Amino acid sequence: MRISIRRRAAVAFAAAAFPLFAAAQAPMKMILPVGPGSGVDTIMRAVQPALAKALGQPVVIENLAGAGGITGTAAIVKAAPDGNTIGVVSNNHVINPHVFKKMPFDSIEDITPISVLGATPFVLVVNPTKVPARNVGELIEFLKAKPGAYNYASSGNGTIIHLAGAMFVEQAGVDVKHIPYKGVGPMVTDLIGGQVELGVVALPAAQGHLKSGALRAIGVGGKARAAAAPEIPTIAEQGLPNYEVAGWFAVVGPAKLPAEQVKRIHAAFVSAFSAPEVKEAMDKQGNAINPTTPEAAAQYFRSELARYGALVHKAGLKPE
Repeated sequence: MRISIRRRAAVAFAAAAFPLFAAAQAPMKMILPVGPGSGVDTIMRAVQPALAKALGQPVVIENLAGAGGITGTAAIVKAAPDGNTIGVVSNNHVINPHVFKKMPFDSIEDITPISVLGATPFVLVVNPTKVPARNVGELIEFLKAKPGAYNYASSGNGTIIHLAGAMFVEQAGVDVKHIPYKGVGPMVTDLIGGQVELGVVALPAAQGHLKSGALRAIGVGGKARAAAAPEIPTIAEQGLPNYEVAGWFAVVGPAKLPAEQVKRIHAAFVSAFSAPEVKEAMDKQGNAINPTTPEAAAQYFRSELARYGALVHKAGLKPE
């Protein structure tokens, strides 16, 4: 009797342990189509430990920046739909079809939306040694004094950060040259170094530089002030009422990802973002987290594709 009980217990233990062992041999790869130090990268690294715990398997982040997110997203869509490769995309995913003449994948048909996780505020910043302005009015006056003499940086042609900068230039009626970089990291480095005078960045990627004084905030791009930085006024409240842009981010998988995998991954992200330490990190960064259902995410992708098509046209960005 004792032997039988022990044997059954040993079998039960082995059955329970095997999936964890197997999972440990096959970590979840999370592809980020952005460089290290960007807003999405900062967010995902904060949630990484809690996500691994919720999934019951390690999570390995792989940054594949380039071509406005196309390089990384191409790797996501080519991955096997087995639940072991996911990606986190942002606004660029639905902007790219409007700014690139040729795309190596379909932004809607070649992915499986799992959840739109939330949004992060954008902030217009300047190099304080190059630009004396402290608000939108002063910045516009400064830029208009020397048309064409100054530059605004972006993380790449056609990215949401490029579009956010172009929107400011267009609405402010100023003549400022666009300088594209290969990712947020090099862009911020040159902003701090003074090679470019201004640019729009995600608040999480700029917070440390704002606190140190390496960069100065002019205004945030949302409808309301960011909870993590309430002292920074919105651009809209400073005289450009139609300026509104924020960075959303969503988890996706390759096309034809099985429903049970979508459910598993979705549940893990909801659980991870509910962890107290992750909530605290998101609050400090100023991110608004509200994971949607897979069905709502699919609908959101389509509506955003149409919305950004109109914004790209209005900003005068031409397909390359």
